[in-house]
Amino acid sequence: MGNRNIQQYLEIVQAALQENRLLAFEYIAHHGNKTARRTEPYQLVLKGSHWYLYGYCRERNDFRMFRLSRMSNLQIQETTFTPREYQKPALDFAEILEAMQTKIKIRIHKSIMDRVLDFCTYEDFLPDGAEYYIVTFPFIENEYYYDILFSFGDKCECLEPLHIRTEMQRRIQKIAALYEKKKGSYESA
Repeated sequence: MGNRNIQQYLEIVQAALQENRLLAFEYIAHHGNKTARRTEPYQLVLKGSHWYLYGYCRERNDFRMFRLSRMSNLQIQETTFTPREYQKPALDFAEILEAMQTKIKIRIHKSIMDRVLDFCTYEDFLPDGAEYYIVTFPFIENEYYYDILFSFGDKCECLEPLHIRTEMQRRIQKIAALYEKKKGSYESA
């Protein structure tokens, strides 16, 4: 979803917040499962560079955080609601993240420095020759963070710890195996 849709969704959520009206949308979870949701909106939250809706999900009967970029078909409903007592979400995720994160060492080419700076500070960079840096990178062992490393392509190498480097190699071999299939096996006659 582009910035234009995010801006439009922010405006829709703000209008629903002002009028205590339900929001309906389809939500795509991190494994690609799409579900229909009806939610009482309570707060917009900017976490990192991503916008979230904090609201009471009527399908789950609980408060949830929904990332706007994972929503589609967002609509304000005619139905209004009486706001519930709720505890505002903790916006300081630093302690939670720190407990989950492992510091890994990656070697990056200078051409992706700006992208890597989205995840850490310049103090985490140590020059390695004229073209490269060794970076202490915050990492959580899940699909999302492995995908981040892979998004850097051949401009990034995981140096340590060994078990994460080994897992990167295993995933690379699995991808390479997809391309080793016989040519023409996917071509239609």
